[in-house]
Amino acid sequence: MPIRLIVGLGNPGPEYEQTRHNAGFWLVDNLANSLPGTRLQRDSRYNAMLAKTSINGQDVWLLEPLTFMNRSGQSVGALARFFKIAADEVLVVHDELDLMPGIARLKKGGSAGGHNGLKDITAALGTQDYWRLRLGIGHPRSLNLQQQVADFVLHRPRREDQELIEQAIDKSLLVMPQIVDGKFEAATMKLHTA
Repeated sequence: MPIRLIVGLGNPGPEYEQTRHNAGFWLVDNLANSLPGTRLQRDSRYNAMLAKTSINGQDVWLLEPLTFMNRSGQSVGALARFFKIAADEVLVVHDELDLMPGIARLKKGGSAGGHNGLKDITAALGTQDYWRLRLGIGHPRSLNLQQQVADFVLHRPRREDQELIEQAIDKSLLVMPQIVDGKFEAATMKLHTA
């Protein structure tokens, strides 16, 4: 099954732009910028930044919900229903506390692991069986920080962590054509061994 919808998760507004929770937005922004003629534009029907593009000859929607993180499912569900996009044709890109900065992992399904954006998307799609691209941001404990998780995800990463997150985004962009083509095994091997 090819991917027809790539969703980047984050919170709208300049005060959140550089925060760890917006790693999904960062990847989708970079992806849009790398594709000729692709520009994310505000679309009030889906309350999102949206672009239709082509990757490897495959039509793909890029979506960044403009709701706050815990309401991401509103945009995703509305677009998926309108264009009849099945859950297994959806890739959600999000920050992941359980992975260290610099690590990106691809997986299908599974629990939301406390991620409110994923919880809301699961509710909107009626299933957990969609693809996720998890961008490691680390956990405050694993990074020896005293911050609470909620505070941690809503703050800017340290410079060294930011560089690692950007490297993980770059690696992820390299396998995006394979992901879109539905070659998940090959994409996973490349991403997980790079």
